[in-house]
Amino acid sequence: MKKLAIITTHPIQYNAPLFKLLSERNKIEIKVFYTWENSKDKVFDKKFGKEIKWDIPLLDGYDYTFVKNTSKNQGSHNKQGIINPTLNSEIEEWQVDAVLIYGWNFDSHLKAMKYFKGKIPVYFRGDSTLIDELKRYKTLLRRIWLKYIYRKIDFAFYVGTNNKNYYLKHGLNESQLIFAPHAIDNDRFYDKTSEYSQKAKLWRTEIGFTENDKVVIFVGKFEKKKNPLMLIEAAKHFENNDDIKFLFVGNGELENEMRQKAGKNVHFLPFQNQTQMPIVYRLGNIFCLPSLFNETWGLSVNEAMACGLPVIVSNKVGCAVDIVKDGINGCIFESDNIFDLKQKLFFIENNISNFVQNSEQIISHWNFEKIAEKIETI
Repeated sequence: MKKLAIITTHPIQYNAPLFKLLSERNKIEIKVFYTWENSKDKVFDKKFGKEIKWDIPLLDGYDYTFVKNTSKNQGSHNKQGIINPTLNSEIEEWQVDAVLIYGWNFDSHLKAMKYFKGKIPVYFRGDSTLIDELKRYKTLLRRIWLKYIYRKIDFAFYVGTNNKNYYLKHGLNESQLIFAPHAIDNDRFYDKTSEYSQKAKLWRTEIGFTENDKVVIFVGKFEKKKNPLMLIEAAKHFENNDDIKFLFVGNGELENEMRQKAGKNVHFLPFQNQTQMPIVYRLGNIFCLPSLFNETWGLSVNEAMACGLPVIVSNKVGCAVDIVKDGINGCIFESDNIFDLKQKLFFIENNISNFVQNSEQIISHWNFEKIAEKIETI
């Protein structure tokens, strides 16, 4: 059986179920090498402004190790936060047939790419895009650097259309690209017994929503790139419509400003852990992600769709071109254009019954099984 070493910084809810699935399928043998040693139990998320300890198991069902990290400032926030002098030797000792690396912009990850290139197949997983690329001198220099970087891999698992275009622009050819869709644990969000819907109904009542209210929900970090302040501003245009409410779930650096500017139709909930998320999304009737920049994908859109919500996203959200079907399961609006956002919100609000079944059907095709199938072909 082929042995695949997977290099990634720390356990997260978007990867752990995939690693477990690969082990359960037993078609290849995997071992995950985590390079952020201090992330075993919890991590400090600077953008949420708090320590995060997920309340779902992230280390069950697959083989893994935490590699000794010698950085004085451990973390995925900078290249020098991931320094693992024994990483390559530990992987070699496991006698691998191939290596899959998540992200190159860390000291040890880049060194592993260089070290194993030409010895065993080197696979790569990332979700970068060209969406925010500017035409300037620095962009040209970065293009040269990235082409050098990607010469150190043999194949890339691309997550969607924008990610594929990014790889093609940086020197990889079609034969080196393998489509492995960006996905979440869909099964965890599906409401197979209506339990989540029933709990959400009670929670909505506690918040003050009625059955007739159409709630636009934002879930995520209150940060500039996600542009929640524009959705706060858009909410003001609906203050005279008693049936439309807005709910913001999360924390972050913009929270005080958001609360100060919020109108009477805006409500807030703090950061919610993973077991609550299938209920949280069902507090809303429409999901909105109005990102301004650097939203390479937007996995919260996958989550909202798995909960059956229509979605409205800006054209700066990487997943928009792939999973948001205009007029079918939602709408795409021009980023930072409040008039366009307002018009799309009006449209979905008036046609919501035509959208509610489509999101779940579309996102069902973006799943971990398809990723696993592609990885197993290596």
